[in-house]
Amino acid sequence: MAGKFEVYKDRAGKYRFRLKASNGQVVATGEAYETKASALKGCESVQRAAEGAQIVEVDS
Repeated sequence: MAGKFEVYKDRAGKYRFRLKASNGQVVATGEAYETKASALKGCESVQRAAEGAQIVEVDS
């Protein structure tokens, strides 16, 4: 089973998303959005950005 995005309304009434791995562990969370449509667009943006993304180590 592949991972999945969950879109939900938080306690403040804002929409958020979380990305869960196939084992149910949360691997990423999104910011707060005013509308569900915006949260869905956020999910799509992460999908596009992650495809083929490089892993780069940086000094902190």
